[in-house]
Amino acid sequence: MTEELQMIYDELKSSNNRSISHLDAELIKIRAGKATPSMLSSVMVDYYGSPTPIQQVANVSTVDARTITVQPWEKNMLNEIAKGIINSNLGFAPQNNGEVLIISVPPLTEERRRDLVKRAKAESEHAKVGVRNNRKDALDMVKDLKSEGLSEDMSKDAESEIQNITNAFVKKVEDLVELKEKDIMTI
Repeated sequence: MTEELQMIYDELKSSNNRSISHLDAELIKIRAGKATPSMLSSVMVDYYGSPTPIQQVANVSTVDARTITVQPWEKNMLNEIAKGIINSNLGFAPQNNGEVLIISVPPLTEERRRDLVKRAKAESEHAKVGVRNNRKDALDMVKDLKSEGLSEDMSKDAESEIQNITNAFVKKVEDLVELKEKDIMTI
């Protein structure tokens, strides 16, 4: 039975790590005033009729802390890429100089910073819900083992261990968001 319990713990940790990774990916998309190529990671470009991620049609790089450049592999894609950036609702207005798109990342206003913090907290709530759902699944597996003959003491210990794992991951989520909040609110 302890082998099965260890498998449940490992699966819980693995699922929770996926929730943390997803949160990380979502927090990276929330810009904190400094230009990064990952800010455009969600942009899709109409590439000859099919939506394609911007990274597959252009080189995205940063010149400095306030400027992103997008150099398409094919020059005739400049307008399509610009359209994709505008349609992505990131609040960027790319400048086309005939060779590359230049995006100036405006400094964040206090109100915009608060909105970004709210968005980060909403993402953390999604991650916490994921962690709690993983806990529920693990507890259900323990209940199944209990019906197969797992002792009451082992069952209680397992539930306690599952709660400890869950608490540790919820703490990780809170720490990540706290860090992002500091990053966003730092001028």
